[in-house]
Amino acid sequence: MGKTRLKSRRRQDQGIKWARIAIAIISTIGVIDTGSITLSRWGLLGSLACPGNAEGCDKVLNSPWGTIFQGNGFSIPLSFIGLISYFSVLVLAILPFLPALVENKAELYRKTWVGLIGSSCVMTVFSLILIGLMVFKIKAFCFFCVLSASLSVSILILSFIGGSWDNYGQLIFRGILLSIGVLLSGLIWASSVDPSQSKIVASSEGVPPAVITRSTQAQISLAKHLTAIGAVQYSAYWCPHCHDQKELFGKEAADELVIVECAIDGKDNQRSLCQSKGITGFPSWEINGIIESGVKPLNELADLSRYNGSRDFK
Repeated sequence: MGKTRLKSRRRQDQGIKWARIAIAIISTIGVIDTGSITLSRWGLLGSLACPGNAEGCDKVLNSPWGTIFQGNGFSIPLSFIGLISYFSVLVLAILPFLPALVENKAELYRKTWVGLIGSSCVMTVFSLILIGLMVFKIKAFCFFCVLSASLSVSILILSFIGGSWDNYGQLIFRGILLSIGVLLSGLIWASSVDPSQSKIVASSEGVPPAVITRSTQAQISLAKHLTAIGAVQYSAYWCPHCHDQKELFGKEAADELVIVECAIDGKDNQRSLCQSKGITGFPSWEINGIIESGVKPLNELADLSRYNGSRDFK
């Protein structure tokens, strides 16, 4: 009888095994989903086929909320944070199954279940914030984003069911407190990058916002040089990073550039050309037959185009 009780107690400490395995499978799908988006945004993977509406995916993933950091020709897309999150959940899910970790298994199971419920709660709340932005702010549909949100919710449900928690009331209370903290933080972040909070807003008629900085003669010379050698900037009217790139040149110099509008609802767009070139992120530069993605400092553009003129770019 004593052995039966001990066995039952160990099963409770470990939680439900099938739920942990399901979490590992779902988080692997999440790693593939967010990893593919990240590699595509970095130009290491070709264009992704987005079920439903490819333009919607482009618009969502290249929106102001789709990038955590942008500068010096390198960006950290939000999908990279998702990749880290799903990978962390995967590690937590499979860690107790590793044969090398044989000591104090019950405690390892307990701690990893706590990590799974906490991580999935944060991921779910943040994913719902992103879905709200997609629907009400960006007004476009992204299959990959909906998939990621669905995976996060599934992991949360499985963590709640599979953890064999002693006190579900306390678990729910702590989860609500954590969710409120994530919700407030997420809303503050979303508001801080909202382009509608700035005077620089793209037109609803598919026209990019006006460039307001003034150009130096060197910036104008570089722009003319880029045009002379056939360099092209691929852009989308709603893309804030495209506007940042043009602001680096200034109004007069930006007017000298060859800029191709890629958004399907953009004015005078050349969507088919952008697709044929394999453009997946904005802005993208085609210089001497090579396509480079991301905002480029003017000195880097000068180097890439072999510009020999003045570099008094401010």
